[in-house]
Parts: sequence; structure tokens; C-alpha cells
Amino acid sequence: MFLSTFHPAAEAAAALPVANRHLPIFRNCVDPDDPAVLVARCVRPGAPLSGDWILLLTGRRLVVTQETRPLHRLRLHLNANLRLLSNVTWRLDLSKPGIELALNAMDGVRERFRMRLGDSETVWRVESLLREGFFAPRTVYA
Repeated sequence: MFLSTFHPAAEAAAALPVANRHLPIFRNCVDPDDPAVLVARCVRPGAPLSGDWILLLTGRRLVVTQETRPLHRLRLHLNANLRLLSNVTWRLDLSKPGIELALNAMDGVRERFRMRLGDSETVWRVESLLREGFFAPRTVYA
């Protein structure tokens, strides 16, 4: 399920070429039966030159990876069950198409990511995916 939904989710936010490099990390973090909802490139507000960041939202997890600039090393930044995230908010910016996502991770650290998106239509589509991913009723797995 994950692999069959990963590429369409990355294409929706125009993140496919970069996201493919991060796929091995994502596969280690996500259950094979957990569908990808959103895959997007993002930046960290306050640290715009910190490298390429890729955000993966699935039905049960949020995973964020980073590719460092000088050496192009991949590293896992955040791997969290959605139920353990708190104070999840986002703000749309239609003048410079994008969405800024903010949330508290399990350790209490406030995380912020800005997704740069191509146009206002993509912004609305991604906003809908965020609403679905963070606020849809969850299926409890035994």
C-alpha cells in the first residue's frame, strides 16, 4: 500500500525527483500497509539554507527527512505517530504559494516547516490533504 501511494502523493506536490532519494528512509519508518497521503518538499523557517527537507504524511505517521547541502547526506529528522503530535496548525500563503505547518513533537519541541507549492490550486489541495491526514478519524489497529 505504501509504495503504490508514495509516487502519486509526491507528484501531487511536485516533489517526486527529490523524494525518491529519501524513499529508503521512509520505507524503514512506515508500515507497508500505511498509505502515503502527502509527500512535499519543505524548508525550515529560520534556517533556509539547511538543505532539502522532505515531509511525508501517511495515514498514521509524519516523517521528515533532511538532505544536507554540502555532502548531500540523508538523515531522519522526525518520525512520529500522528496521535503523539499536538498543537498541529498550518497557515496558507497564497501570495507566495505555500503552507507553513507547525506542531509539537513528542519531546515538546515546536517544529515548523514551510512547503513551497507551485500555485494556489496546489495550496488548496495540500491543505485538504493536511486536514484529512491530521483530523480524519483513525482506525485502531490491534
